[in-house]
Amino acid sequence: MRYFQNKMPDYVSGRDVDVSRQKWLPIIHSMVEQINRHTPEDDFQSAEGGLYVGSAGVAYMLYYLTESGLFVGHRREFFEKATACIAVSIGYSHRHRSRDPPVSFILGSAGVYVVGALLHKAMGDQQKAGDFVGKYADLALHCVPLNFLSCGSDELFVGRAGYLCGALTLHSKFGPVIPKEALHAVWKSIIQSGREYAKKRKLKCPLMYAYYETEYLGAAHGLCSILQMLLSFPEFVKSDEAAAQDIKNSVDFLLSIKQPNGNYATAMDEVNGSYQRPESEELVHWCHGAPGVVYLMAKAYLTWREDKYFQACIDCGELTWQKGLLRKGPGICHGVAGSGYVFLLLYRLTEDLKYIYRAEKFAEFLISEEFTQKANTPDTPYSLYEGLAGTVCFLTDLLLPQHAEFPFFDVFSNYE
Repeated sequence: MRYFQNKMPDYVSGRDVDVSRQKWLPIIHSMVEQINRHTPEDDFQSAEGGLYVGSAGVAYMLYYLTESGLFVGHRREFFEKATACIAVSIGYSHRHRSRDPPVSFILGSAGVYVVGALLHKAMGDQQKAGDFVGKYADLALHCVPLNFLSCGSDELFVGRAGYLCGALTLHSKFGPVIPKEALHAVWKSIIQSGREYAKKRKLKCPLMYAYYETEYLGAAHGLCSILQMLLSFPEFVKSDEAAAQDIKNSVDFLLSIKQPNGNYATAMDEVNGSYQRPESEELVHWCHGAPGVVYLMAKAYLTWREDKYFQACIDCGELTWQKGLLRKGPGICHGVAGSGYVFLLLYRLTEDLKYIYRAEKFAEFLISEEFTQKANTPDTPYSLYEGLAGTVCFLTDLLLPQHAEFPFFDVFSNYE
């Protein structure tokens, strides 16, 4: 099995839940010290992989800690380390311009620019922050051409959805710093691309996309995160009735193929029957499966207020409680912290203390002997998406659940 059996008692209705800062803050700080020791400031190779597994992701973690208000005495230390991580990431991107497309948000330079802007704004250096924002804004026109990437131009890690994701993050801190016309052009390209691909493939879903010729459905490379980003620009949605209907019908298509246990297929080949995934290989991860689709369903519920989307979120939570103690590691992409974030999202949606309880139980499992001895060690054990840096963000959010957000995936924020 891909997960540990969940033997933990579930929440008892009416019970109070108290997440102790006295307990968790030393654990978080110990993890941060471990991450910092293993993230060199002068090794360009440590920057490979952008936000996903590179030092830019560690910079984001450190920035996030300074914003939390929980580590006031360490702000200067965290800022210095984060600045060094961004500097080495910029140096790496200059040396390897041809390796990753510059507009790549999760894997390439674009994400480094976003974190650089956030970091320098938090440090009070408006000029450097503005320089990074300008670099990001300049990339918009690169991703407007329909097929600007041969591998697939629309997904989250390297494509247009990722670019919109970064723009949303900047908007939440800086306001409208990227021209709305440029963002609208990117948004419309996603719609056109999805329509043309779905029509060519004669699919029931009005919008569909492929990444390396696979029609992924999950958050990492697939349909759900693309639709989530489209919905995050409500002004554009309202201005185009046909596009709005295609988006809603595509969300409903995803809902229609929900499996009996609440999970979602990794890709369309599992839906049309050309591939049968064994139950032992079922993926219940943020990257592939319900723990990533839940963010789209939450966004759909917040957009249209229809109960079916809310119920889909609840179903994702039940599946994650059963199968979310993942063996692949502690991270947010395909690890236990990514599963824990589902509960923090559901708490913000419902204000039900059950989800704080469940999130803390998953946090406790992360530091349990069973997990530390039997879980797999990721290739990049200190990174944002695969390793401990993402875990630190999750544990920090556990202490501030009313503001919790999976990195760069805040469904409560819109561009407006």
